[in-house]
Amino acid sequence: MEVKENEGHPLGNGGKVAVYPKTENEISRILQYANKNGKTVSIVGGGTKRGFGGLIDSADILLSLANLKGIVEHTVGDMTLTVKAGTPFQELQRYLEEHNQKISLDPAWPDYATIGGIIAANESGPKRLAYGSARDAVIGLRVVYPNGKVIRTGGKVVKNVAGYDMNKLFVGSMGTLGVLTEITLKLRPLPKYESNVLLSFTEGDFAEMRSFAAAFLDSQMEPVSLELISPSLAEKLTGEKFYTLAISFEDNESSVHYQESFLKSIQPPKTKMTILAQEKARKFWQSFYTISPNGRASNQTGETEAVLKIGVVNLDVLKVIRESHLLQDTHNLLIEAHGGLGHGLCQIVLRGGSENVISAIQHLRNFVKELNGYAVIKHLPFILRQKIEVWGENPPYFFLFKGIKTKIDPNNILNPKRFVGGI
Repeated sequence: MEVKENEGHPLGNGGKVAVYPKTENEISRILQYANKNGKTVSIVGGGTKRGFGGLIDSADILLSLANLKGIVEHTVGDMTLTVKAGTPFQELQRYLEEHNQKISLDPAWPDYATIGGIIAANESGPKRLAYGSARDAVIGLRVVYPNGKVIRTGGKVVKNVAGYDMNKLFVGSMGTLGVLTEITLKLRPLPKYESNVLLSFTEGDFAEMRSFAAAFLDSQMEPVSLELISPSLAEKLTGEKFYTLAISFEDNESSVHYQESFLKSIQPPKTKMTILAQEKARKFWQSFYTISPNGRASNQTGETEAVLKIGVVNLDVLKVIRESHLLQDTHNLLIEAHGGLGHGLCQIVLRGGSENVISAIQHLRNFVKELNGYAVIKHLPFILRQKIEVWGENPPYFFLFKGIKTKIDPNNILNPKRFVGGI
């Protein structure tokens, strides 16, 4: 096990000493020591989410899972995979591609994000419309509790439904309840064919966008994504500055072409359609997944970078993306926004002066509140996380979160103040 002196980081969530365990047993011993001696522990995987939550600049120990990686078991016939938590996501996808399978998730920065970090944050991308969230992909976990005890939740087969689904307790808990060491995931076959249809609304007619989206969602088509992209983001990805829908299909070739033909039959007037097939579709999404700031990399621009995750009722995504675009001029910011018409989740990337970024976040929070939605800050420099509540208002069921944290981690050593309400 490696042990290193550690330097501070502008995104916080660091540690005075960094340790790099290679086994679950080493992790257990580290946590036993910390729990017994009142030492706080911050967990890091690939570091891409270092700016997500956290009100402590540096814990006593930074527990890195960078050396806890590799495939434990792959049952090809059952389409399940058990893997160590520190394994980079794209490394897994490359391995599974050889077996004509994949994990049905599409996280940001897949070359660096670890499977453990993705599950701990319950991350998902535009293809959530068909794939679901990280929580939906998990069928079993091995977890080290703060006292060093190792537990297993779920199982290694898809049809494991006995008792309470303990996986849900840890997925999305931001590492505050235990250290994930192994994850068992259900897989899906690689699609035989895929395409990405870019439908650009050249006149920015939102009534037309809404009408089209409602008609398409009510059809029997099965898109993998129906993602609305703001003009500034569309310009970055396609070279054309229009509100654009990225409509993805994954199936056999005839089925994909049938759905493309259906799209052409209901294409609104004064719109432009571009179809990206196979490798071109993959390259589009590869670029898309590097839009947001990468928490493991230093920000060289001097500008403040922030990411806001917003959840609203499905078609209210149109209002959120439009409002985000309008804020560029009023707040002197570069804002790149996208949201799923079908699952209601939006991501807003803001870059500019710190005061303008904070003001824009507060404006969007108030705007979303009127829509009965929520807004969570997924990335922000540590110094600014002291000035604004990252998670927003505590939910009505916050007492449950607090009670579970107190029961599992009574000494509050694990990722303290990283989650909702300073848990």
